Amino acid sequence: MPSLPLQVAVVCSSNQNRSMEAHHILSKRGFNVRSFGTGSHVKLPGPAPNKPNVYDFRTTYDQMYNDLIKKDKDFYTKNGILHMLDRNKRIKPGPERFQNCKETFDLILTCEERVYDQVVEELNSREQETCQPVHVVNVDIEDNYEEATLGAFLICELCQCIQHTDDMDDEIEELLQEFEEKSGKAFLHTVCFY
Repeated sequence: MPSLPLQVAVVCSSNQNRSMEAHHILSKRGFNVRSFGTGSHVKLPGPAPNKPNVYDFRTTYDQMYNDLIKKDKDFYTKNGILHMLDRNKRIKPGPERFQNCKETFDLILTCEERVYDQVVEELNSREQETCQPVHVVNVDIEDNYEEATLGAFLICELCQCIQHTDDMDDEIEELLQEFEEKSGKAFLHTVCFY
């Protein structure tokens, strides 16, 4: 079993729903976790599917929350966005882009294949300095509240199993295969190096 706590990152597109729900659950379970988005902007549902609320990654969750209250408090309360932002601002000040983080992790979990591809591309574009391996695993999670919660518990269970392995590099493939069979989800996995 690793003597140091697993360094985990969870990544979705906007660092709002899926990655933040997993961040919330993992931190409650004692994991050293950070969460990120890979998009160029943060997008939240708006009054119509083609009219999202778009924010810069430097915008805090509190600023987004206050902006949406001004726009239509009832609408954003009913659709759950204000509740989600309230949870997020209790975890950290604002969304973060994965591409701007230079911290190293043992395990990076992504929530959709497009984000997985962006994370792998980003890691492979960086100059290798330490040759420390990082396992990048994709778990497809639909971007809605219910699936984000279910996905967060699946991610947490996977992290707990990995934390208790004797050798993550040797045992992760077998673990992922067990999780695929158990969950009915396909997992993508690759190893990158810092």
